[in-house]
Amino acid sequence: MAPAALLPLLVAILRLAAAAAPAASSAEAGCGANTTLAGYKADLRMSQHQLRGRVEVLDGCSFRVAGLDLLPGSASARWWRADGTDLDALSRGDAAAADPLDRTFRSESLVFRLLPGLSWPQIPVLAAYDPLTSSLFGFVRLPSSDANASSSDPPSPSPSSSDSGVSAAAAAEAPTMLESCAELSPRFRVRWTLNEANNSVDIGLEAAAGSEYYMAFGWAAPGASQPSVVGADLVVAGFTEDGLPFADDYYVTKYSDCLLRDDDGSAEGVCPDSIYAGRNGDTDSASAAGRLAVNGTRLVYGHRRDGVSFVRFSRPLAPADDKLDVAVNATRNMTVVWAIGLLRPPDSLRPYYLPLVSRGGASSPGTAFAFSNLNLSNAAGGCVGPLDADDKEDQARITAERKTPLVVTVGPALHYPNPPNPGKVLYINKKEAPLLRVERGVPVIFSVEAGHDAPLYITSDPVGGNATSRNTPEVVYAGGAEAEGVPAAPTELVWMPDRNTPDLVYYQSLYDQKMGWKIQVVDGGLSDMYNNSVLLDDQQVTFFWTLTGDSINVAARGEKKSGYLAIGFGSAMVNSYAYVGWVDGNGKGHVKSYWIDGKDGASVHETHENVTHKRCRSENGAIIFEFTRPLNPSCSGKVECKNIIDPTTPLKVIWAMGAQWSTGPLSLKSMHSDTSNRPIRILLLSGLAEAVEDLRPVLAVHGFMMFVAWAILLPGGIMAARYLKHAKGDLWFQAHTYLQYSGIAVMLLGVLFAVAELRGFSFKSRHARIGAVTFTFACVQPINAYLRPHNTENRERSSGNRILWEYLHHFTGRSAAIAGIVALFTGLQHLGHRYGSKNIKGLTCWLILWFLSLALLTAYFEYMAIKRRRDGADGLSGKWVLGNTEEDDTVDLLQSDRVVSKMESNSSPEPKEVQLEPLTR
Repeated sequence: MAPAALLPLLVAILRLAAAAAPAASSAEAGCGANTTLAGYKADLRMSQHQLRGRVEVLDGCSFRVAGLDLLPGSASARWWRADGTDLDALSRGDAAAADPLDRTFRSESLVFRLLPGLSWPQIPVLAAYDPLTSSLFGFVRLPSSDANASSSDPPSPSPSSSDSGVSAAAAAEAPTMLESCAELSPRFRVRWTLNEANNSVDIGLEAAAGSEYYMAFGWAAPGASQPSVVGADLVVAGFTEDGLPFADDYYVTKYSDCLLRDDDGSAEGVCPDSIYAGRNGDTDSASAAGRLAVNGTRLVYGHRRDGVSFVRFSRPLAPADDKLDVAVNATRNMTVVWAIGLLRPPDSLRPYYLPLVSRGGASSPGTAFAFSNLNLSNAAGGCVGPLDADDKEDQARITAERKTPLVVTVGPALHYPNPPNPGKVLYINKKEAPLLRVERGVPVIFSVEAGHDAPLYITSDPVGGNATSRNTPEVVYAGGAEAEGVPAAPTELVWMPDRNTPDLVYYQSLYDQKMGWKIQVVDGGLSDMYNNSVLLDDQQVTFFWTLTGDSINVAARGEKKSGYLAIGFGSAMVNSYAYVGWVDGNGKGHVKSYWIDGKDGASVHETHENVTHKRCRSENGAIIFEFTRPLNPSCSGKVECKNIIDPTTPLKVIWAMGAQWSTGPLSLKSMHSDTSNRPIRILLLSGLAEAVEDLRPVLAVHGFMMFVAWAILLPGGIMAARYLKHAKGDLWFQAHTYLQYSGIAVMLLGVLFAVAELRGFSFKSRHARIGAVTFTFACVQPINAYLRPHNTENRERSSGNRILWEYLHHFTGRSAAIAGIVALFTGLQHLGHRYGSKNIKGLTCWLILWFLSLALLTAYFEYMAIKRRRDGADGLSGKWVLGNTEEDDTVDLLQSDRVVSKMESNSSPEPKEVQLEPLTR
């Protein structure tokens, strides 16, 4: 026999010897003195590192772990003893065995010996734990080993060939442990435990795939001459966008995406059972409700760990629904169907998580589909070792950009990547403990708003919470006790990674452990290639650009996983120019330009813009694409020729993401699953950006008040002074005074509302500058009227001050009226630019009609005034001040009691006799 052939035999002999030696040595050392738990077996509950195995207590100081699967930890990882599984309890514990857990264990059966001086009563919880990173791999709880142990805490039964299934308690304690396993592909496995007595089978689907992928498994329709997916009864499992597991029954009528016919509402394709119920000719509502009620799949458990998805569910062997579900014979080989592919999130048309079915072309990356044979009665152990995903990081990713602050807050720990979870964790840009990526030489700006009890610091310690206090060495790169703040008063922390900064550091809280996560430090990136960058709405997409002569270089990077990424220039996707980047099934990147004039696939029209230097790639599932295009297309007669970018005008940018895109005609599978809620206005020259906000109610009140002041009250006051002087008494004066002062008062209130809402004065916009001029002229008028010089008596020549005042009053009045009208129109224009209001054109038209109506009314009054002068209706003449052409302007506009005296002095040149008589009764 060749020496190479003897190697496996020698390894097996050495393992048997190692397993027997501890048992012998324990007996010699008196380990059997405490054998209360001898023979106790329990399954390990996985926390991370794909830990699986069955713990068996051999004697008072040793235990065996059978079928041990584990991804490697650090050199400090050990079997650990603790009082509980929370962070504080594990921190108080210490090692239970000396053997390190720093390598990959592949379905091995090993015996471990407790450290000297330890016994089972001192180990309530036996855990696989790494104290260096405070990482819990998994654990098993041991019953009390006192005299009453047999009655109070009986050992949990283990699933074996003699058991009919796994108990509910065992499934709750170790939901990832099932009896049998079959490897369907190198990255997809199915585990199961048969429970024939209860007419059910527990199935666990396990795949080394991203969270955006589904796992499908089920039985093909029996009796077919060759395997077919049509008629198959599938369970599609995966995770929602919130990280919650799901497992639903699906039935296949056609190998295609799930579609609903417009003519009769029937469904076809790979669709949930709940869609078929009540459709496809079944008009009996009671029958439909019944089918919904007997949906056989029941979700048991699910998690995402180390880049691996695991979902466990239970289904009956003989389902009640014989139309949509396939009966499973547990004692014979049956054809099963399995698949992995991209998952379409729910949208407005289909409120379900649906698998994307690839057909007629290259499939998406990571997609797999096949048939296999499976006999549930055969306890298969075909899965060796843990699944090892290439990308083990499930957390959201954020790349820090130059001049873009990262907002640090605090929130609940929902999906913390390193169990045991703390009570609260740090959020960056609304993402829970994301993986942060920074570039050397690029300043990182943190806006710390996590509270006074959670100061931020950058450290070499993966646990944080001031490692120095735990006698653990650490290097602090930035932050500290002073880097704390609240939303009302945030603190800015600036950190500059340099060439001496390690590739991996951590952001943590100074006072509490395990609140932050990793920071990857890299060399160069998009920030070095482009001059400017901004985060678009909802902080899911970063937009980069550089202006070079008569062209613009653009890049867009998604901050989460997707099948495609689209950015659009416009206020909404409809009537916008869009650029889409995606990677096909062959790994080739594409960038295409489109004009969108509707909401369906037929309204997305590919254009032929002069787009050059196109690149697209996927990094950890996130799409990044780049292109260059001219600012002003050199063409005419085509829709893309109108896609002009003016660097001096704010550019409105929106985004969308989806699961799948293609170069051919688009269908519902290309519908976006996530999109921006509002556009971002980008100032290309300055590199600044702001969100296009909804119209604030206070600013709407400001606009209405200005309309009342400058379109109703102030024009009314001017017209009263010009056209009502033929009326008896001082009606014209009262109307003029009250309308003018009321208009100015309303104008002041409108200005105060705007200033209060915008928190100060700002003269950046044209509307604000014209409004300031209007406000100045309006405030001069009442001051001017108060300082008015008196006119001379008996028609003497007016003084120089009087003549100067008349010209000034004339000029400021007309200027204020003209500036006020212009301010109203610029205000509507500013409203359209800033808030994207769809009613701007209509409001502008109504405002124009309003002023045309005032012009017609003025023309009518002017005609009547000319007619009165022609007919000699009044003989008054004088100079026009503020529109006065009918009466000698010899009255003080602020003193109405002088009107009568002036008229009496000018009414007749001859003296009059007045006879006075005493009043008697």
